[in-house]
Amino acid sequence: MAGNPFDLTGRTAMVTGANTGIGQGIAVALAKAGANVALVGRSAASETQALVEAEGRRAVQISADLSSTAPVGDVVAQALEALGRIDILVNNAGIIRREDALDFSEEDWDVVVDTNMKVLFFLTQAVGRHMVEWSSQSGSRGKIINIASMLTFQGGIRVPSYTASKSGVGGLTKLLANEWATKGINVNAIAPGYIATNNTAALQADENRARQIIERIPEGRWGDPADIGGAAVFLASKAADYVQGHILAVDGGWLAR
Repeated sequence: MAGNPFDLTGRTAMVTGANTGIGQGIAVALAKAGANVALVGRSAASETQALVEAEGRRAVQISADLSSTAPVGDVVAQALEALGRIDILVNNAGIIRREDALDFSEEDWDVVVDTNMKVLFFLTQAVGRHMVEWSSQSGSRGKIINIASMLTFQGGIRVPSYTASKSGVGGLTKLLANEWATKGINVNAIAPGYIATNNTAALQADENRARQIIERIPEGRWGDPADIGGAAVFLASKAADYVQGHILAVDGGWLAR
């Protein structure tokens, strides 16, 4: 393989939920590897944009509420207008609701499944149509990276819709890989372990629970968003051209324990 197989220079990426945490870590890592990035989300991603631009890459913010499929077409159109094409899609946006299964509401079921699985599928479908056409013209492979979860493999407790949706993300990753591998698209997923972000701040602040988590992780530490970013760069690069339908756990060894 000629050159650096991890080099993303000239490539364009779309990252959803890119304003903070894992999404921000992935966007910055892709920029460090050479990609320009469309930052999609409900909240402003000004900090992420500044970090991407500090790497000498282009960044464009696209405001969208991905709790429904309504903005999907416009999101893709804006990204294409700003960057010309989409080589890499990272489906990171997601939400969680916690309640005992006996008391879980239909509303909390629907909003989580719609955001984490339904919208993910139809955004991927829209981008996939573009990638298939672009690949046929240029010979360049498209890369789709879904963000799964430890609960793609485990059941968890008090998060029935989240567990169902992330299990579904794992299944969709494999299905799309099966259908699109011959169309010039790689579809894979990353399953993050316990990552130190604002979303896990309450867990980190709970001394007893934080200790239990660290004791379970062979690496002996919480993950950093940059740890997920490195995995995303690999899956987005030529180095992963023969990787299909894989769910890469980046968990410090959590699943191995």
